[in-house]
Amino acid sequence: MPERYGSWQTLYTRFRRWALDGTFSCMLRAIQAERDAAGDIDWLVSVDSTIVRAHQHAAGGKKGPSTGTKRVITPSVDPVVD
Repeated sequence: MPERYGSWQTLYTRFRRWALDGTFSCMLRAIQAERDAAGDIDWLVSVDSTIVRAHQHAAGGKKGPSTGTKRVITPSVDPVVD
């Protein structure tokens, strides 16, 4: 850390206090309100799930033998007519 910021312990204590007491959330809301009033924020958001990371354990199902029943798909009784 640059000396002008003080010791790392002071920085950590201040950062933690501000995070817990809502200082950063308040700052974010104030900046967003200012920028929104100026028309600088487009609030439309689209999240593509191909880029959203999941927790490492979310990638697969339970391991081991299945205890449920399997779904069987049978052909329909009614024939399809062209």
